[in-house]
Amino acid sequence: MTRIGLNYPINAKCASIATVEMKSAFEETGKTKEVIDTKYDYMEEKRDSIKYVKSDIRFIEVMETICQRLMHYNLHKERTGSNRFAKGMAETLQTLHNLVHKGVKVVMDIPYELWNETSAEVADLKKQCDVMVEKYEDVIEDWYRKHQDEDLTTYLCEKHVLKGKTKVRG
Repeated sequence: MTRIGLNYPINAKCASIATVEMKSAFEETGKTKEVIDTKYDYMEEKRDSIKYVKSDIRFIEVMETICQRLMHYNLHKERTGSNRFAKGMAETLQTLHNLVHKGVKVVMDIPYELWNETSAEVADLKKQCDVMVEKYEDVIEDWYRKHQDEDLTTYLCEKHVLKGKTKVRG
């Protein structure tokens, strides 16, 4: 979909990138051995506790950070397909930065100070992610509670977000 000359990501790319970040966030937070006490009565001898990796707290913390993590992505116009959005600086922009640091005067339509700002495409990707996470929060929570043995991308993207939609290559 193109609006005003900008290439906006399609839902399949948004869902795919968001699930990559969710998997990464769950993996990062799943390494702890922390236990959460659920009884607050200091007089109680026996305390109930749950493992952090199975807790609602972990789920909420991950869900609150997923879409913000997409702001670390950049549009790599020199790439095609799903690799167009990736973390790190685009090769073209990296080359231009290197030229500037070597003293070469590079003239572009945007000021140097704005070269590293979030692109419209990435900002739209984050907005789509916010909408998707809100719309499919119950599905994601169901996966978290009952289906973690199943691949999140398959469970969320193929079985829910993109169910019944034509597959898009790239």
